[in-house]
Amino acid sequence: MAVTANRYASEAAVTMMKQGGNAVDAALAAQWMLTLVEPQSSGIGGGAFLLHWQAETKKIRSWDGRETARRVTGTNSPDLATQGFFRRADGSPAGYAEMIATGRAVGAPGVVPMLKLAHQAQGRLPWATTFEPAIALAESGFLVSMRLNKLLTNDSFLRKDPASFALYYNADGSAKQAGERLKNPALAKTLRAIAESGPRAMQEGEIAQAIVSAMIARGAPANDILSLSDIADYRAKERDPVCGLYRTWKICSMGPPSSGGITVLQILGQLERSGAAMSDPMSPTATHAFVESSRLAFADRGRYLADPDFVVVPQTQLLDGTYLTGRASLINPERTLGNPPPGDLPQKLTLADDDALEIPATTHLSIIDADGNAVAMTSSVESAFGSRIGVGGFLLNNQLTDFSWTAEKDGKPVANRMEPGKRPLSSMAPTFVFDDDNRLYAVVGSAGGPRIINYVARALSALLDGKYEPTAAVTLPHLGPRPNATDVERGTAAESLIVEFEKRGHVIMKSEMTSGTHLIVREVVGGQAGWAGAVDPRREGFAAGD
Repeated sequence: MAVTANRYASEAAVTMMKQGGNAVDAALAAQWMLTLVEPQSSGIGGGAFLLHWQAETKKIRSWDGRETARRVTGTNSPDLATQGFFRRADGSPAGYAEMIATGRAVGAPGVVPMLKLAHQAQGRLPWATTFEPAIALAESGFLVSMRLNKLLTNDSFLRKDPASFALYYNADGSAKQAGERLKNPALAKTLRAIAESGPRAMQEGEIAQAIVSAMIARGAPANDILSLSDIADYRAKERDPVCGLYRTWKICSMGPPSSGGITVLQILGQLERSGAAMSDPMSPTATHAFVESSRLAFADRGRYLADPDFVVVPQTQLLDGTYLTGRASLINPERTLGNPPPGDLPQKLTLADDDALEIPATTHLSIIDADGNAVAMTSSVESAFGSRIGVGGFLLNNQLTDFSWTAEKDGKPVANRMEPGKRPLSSMAPTFVFDDDNRLYAVVGSAGGPRIINYVARALSALLDGKYEPTAAVTLPHLGPRPNATDVERGTAAESLIVEFEKRGHVIMKSEMTSGTHLIVREVVGGQAGWAGAVDPRREGFAAGD
């Protein structure tokens, strides 16, 4: 079973498994395909986190392919790089558009090196085999989807990039139409080179030089962008997964520099200790408790979480049962907390809060192979179409905008401030759920920027507390906190809760909350065990199996 954001990618994943490949091989094939057919969300120019379950050994491994900031070169000092990253030459604050579309926010791409590490450790098919479906479709062409057409039409930055304009637009500036066949021979060439030579093909030589040249061509000063050595020296890392208990279930996810795992576990752990009835996830009591638990967890996230290679992350303390009980006691069933402060940990007085502008353009895939091995992988280029800089048929990320735009406050450093070689904090939350016999029960994750955390936690609560069917769990209307307000998904049954929320003091913001939650759940039907895949209806996901 493979559940991804696009039919082409799901079918490529299943093709690998039918050829004798495993879940890792399938994930590779899906990501290469998503680079082609879903360029707005992810690709080889971006980063990712991958969680892997090996059924035979019952071992979880996780890999970090998050992008890294440029290292300091020339006369720049680490201090200047940290304090001045989001500022113009005159010291005034830079606008978001100035950061995303000039190359300044491009981090060293990590998807390919990360997938190479995972494949070396767990892959079964030859590396090059996983590229075959994407290369073939890049050469023959894929049918543009309605979602891709809409995003191309509405994007004002992408048209300014010559390579992207030639690929995605007509001469009159109109976007390629839905149903039109789009070929990408440049990407086919790039993928063929990576298939033959591995990550080195992208980190050195012609492609690496093209990455640097493209950023300079968009007006970025050489001292403000990645160097060739930054790209060449990038290394993906294996990290320890983060696990915790929720009622009778064990939940495992990605640890820092992703905040997803810790924050999801905090939300659920606080809900369990709050005593709120969660069996009906759409009741006023349950939804209020969920939003308030999220507020508390996000307050901790903004103060304490960042790249663990640069900051001591108090992971054990944040997930400690006594600590979570204390935080849960703050949830008032009759009144919103507003903007609660972070919990009292030793670092509280030495760090300031993050103010990163995380943008919701990401993809997630959930895969289980015939042997019961599983992959949950979330990847991203940050905002839609990333930096809008095309190189070799793919787009570069703008992931460095996920750093805090303020390096320090009141003389205190922000944990997620930009520093040379650092990885920005992420909300990606690829997740596994295990039953009390340590059997894999569910594979889940979502797209959606910082809201990923709420999307995953809410789907898990619906699945585990509400006993929802998989499709109902990912279709559930969304709610979540934002500073000084509460988000309610516009045009859904969540709007019926507004009166009850306002009685509790919530300031309501109706929002489009376009999740991309992809779920696989173990089912037993007629005495036969199998897997049910569920696709979020808010995007163009597809579940394929055999």
